[in-house]
Amino acid sequence: MPDLRAIALGAGAWGGALLVLVLPGSAALGAVCLLVVVVGAGVRGRRWSAAWLGPLAALVAVAGVAALQQALVTTSPVASLAEEGAVVTLRLELTSDVRVVAGQYGDLLVARADVSRVEGRGSAWSLDVPVVLMADAGWPRLPLGTSFETTARLVPGDDEVAALVRPTGDPRVVAEPDVWWDAAAAVRRSVRAAVAGRDADARELVPALVVGDDGGLEPALADDFRTTGLTHLLAVSGTNLTLVVGFVLILGRWLGVRGRWLHALAAAGIVGFVITARAEPSVVRAAAMGTVALIGMGRNGRSRGIRGLGVAVLGLLLLWPRLAVTAGFALSALATAGILLLAPVWRDALMRWTPRWVAEAVSVPLAAQVACTPVVAALSGQVSLVAVAANLLAAPAVAPATVLGLTGGLAGLTWAPLGVVVAAPAAWSAQWIIAVARWGADVPTASVDWGTGPVPLTLLTIACVASVPLAPRVLRRPGSALACTGLLVVVMLVRPPSPGWPPDGWVLAACDVGQGDGLVLRAGPHAAVVVDAGPDPTLMDACLDRLEVESVPLLLLTHFHADHVDGVAGVLEGRDVGAIEGTALLDPPDGVRTVEEVVGRDPGPAAYGVARMIGEVTIQAVWPRPGASTDPGESAPNNASVVLVAEVAGVRILLTGDVEPSAQAALARDLAGLQVDVLKVPHHGSRHQDLDWLTSLGARLALVSVGADNDYGHPAPDLLVALTAAGMRVWRTDLSGDVVVVERDGEIGVVAHG
Repeated sequence: MPDLRAIALGAGAWGGALLVLVLPGSAALGAVCLLVVVVGAGVRGRRWSAAWLGPLAALVAVAGVAALQQALVTTSPVASLAEEGAVVTLRLELTSDVRVVAGQYGDLLVARADVSRVEGRGSAWSLDVPVVLMADAGWPRLPLGTSFETTARLVPGDDEVAALVRPTGDPRVVAEPDVWWDAAAAVRRSVRAAVAGRDADARELVPALVVGDDGGLEPALADDFRTTGLTHLLAVSGTNLTLVVGFVLILGRWLGVRGRWLHALAAAGIVGFVITARAEPSVVRAAAMGTVALIGMGRNGRSRGIRGLGVAVLGLLLLWPRLAVTAGFALSALATAGILLLAPVWRDALMRWTPRWVAEAVSVPLAAQVACTPVVAALSGQVSLVAVAANLLAAPAVAPATVLGLTGGLAGLTWAPLGVVVAAPAAWSAQWIIAVARWGADVPTASVDWGTGPVPLTLLTIACVASVPLAPRVLRRPGSALACTGLLVVVMLVRPPSPGWPPDGWVLAACDVGQGDGLVLRAGPHAAVVVDAGPDPTLMDACLDRLEVESVPLLLLTHFHADHVDGVAGVLEGRDVGAIEGTALLDPPDGVRTVEEVVGRDPGPAAYGVARMIGEVTIQAVWPRPGASTDPGESAPNNASVVLVAEVAGVRILLTGDVEPSAQAALARDLAGLQVDVLKVPHHGSRHQDLDWLTSLGARLALVSVGADNDYGHPAPDLLVALTAAGMRVWRTDLSGDVVVVERDGEIGVVAHG
């Protein structure tokens, strides 16, 4: 039985952070005090062992640090100025790379930074608080580690940062990045250069494997990695550090390094890895877990690894208590715990009838997957069935792709052609990993939908806990192990039907794709016209799978905002797609580029005013009218949305994209007297609407495609009241999931799948 005292320390630390970060201040303080009293009384009365005092001390220490950090951030002058929306002068240092993020009205540059000085409202302060910098796409992109001054408007942030910083002027550089940041940037550039001539996907995957640089990875491929449980390869993880530092140690031994110098070499490798991958909390967390894995590979590895895991969790949370509520920390800690605690037992069971190398290859990914499954399901709403097999197949290629990719980058710093030669096998290995991800994602039942509510997650957690004692009994006998494997293969290869879904007589589906639009018009058996694809390929693909759509004769994109086009890859996933059309306004450029990269061309503009029959769908584009003008103060891409009047099985439907009030007023004039059965409410239920027109349409159903807990206040309460008062029944995807309109015996109704 392993010594779990260090694990208990880590668990206590994790609990202390969660108490402070999840509960209100007074409730957290009360909970900590109650635990101190209860545990202290139990130990003093000798009802409990004194060993309980260790986890309690860890809980109190981390809770105190978390409360102190939270207080420093929320009570800082920066936070107070942000509450007032003040325009100030700041001195900042970038602590992360600048990322390009799609905003509602165009791209934004986002980075983390620390504020060291702020001047505003006639006062000045020297301090040290974290903020998030959010600038327009045209703002200069500064490298990590740069110190600069700028004027900016402060906006309130969450509890993690003191404010959001929206620059109003150009930055003035005060200090360039330190030499180690320049060296790390040079290595990252060299890694990319070494594989630049390779396959498009491989040249993006190698930097992701080496240093977590996945910025250019195709969204559809990233979705395949998620489906197959290979996402950990796209971010900086303990695996990266284990491979890199392990290679450095092997090289050191070959060169004759021994004893304490070998430990110093390992420490240098860890520091170099952290700097190259960016010394952010998530990277340090990955480095800590990788170090635990290295310890676990040594003499008396399991016992030392378990102690190392507990100490690593305690140390990380003392430094950054907020890691306790991040998915990456939970997955990393649980996977490491599963490998250290479960894998050896399951390996020994398998070794009764398989070679040791087979037993270890199967037990390690299986243990990590079981430990992480409840958290993964809570995040994605899915349970992967192919994850263990995919990780097993990808594992042989991970080490050469990572080690040779880094070696090629380092060699390229001295002579670029040498780097290209050394990194070539890394690209070949990456291609194999990509093939595994795509193969796994194409399995008919690669994953099963699982709810994210408390009941399904509790049941899943109970099942995973129950598997801990049951798995060795199953694995030690070849008959039971092979029978379970065969059953899993059958389930993966034969897609189970969804009882009663899609419902009989369905004509229109508003897919639950989050904050965006993904609409499906039934064009015949297993065929549909798709209007917009939402922001997430996985969600769009899953909705079409549930509707059993195999052919899409027309994909129409109303406009190019990310919440309407970023899911295009999900529509194309395993389906025959015919014509692809959109609006004539190719804006914003990033949305257009996303579509071009996925489909290989610009969508042709939808023909205005032409009625077409596409299977069982009659469809006509009624906007934008050539030469029409709209309010320049409104969003041009929104007002360029293609608006459609469609009819399926006698049900008339108006699909409005994101058109704003001036475009709606023009439509009211162009289509005077228009009556429909179903209205897709414009712009996710924004408050900016022409209510007179919307309420005059005579619709019986109003569908609002909107994301839960979105930041825009959609849908607007006043709009919902007006639509209901006009006699419409309002259905929302954030509340009901997939909303499907059905026609039966001349009557229309709604069936939801949430």
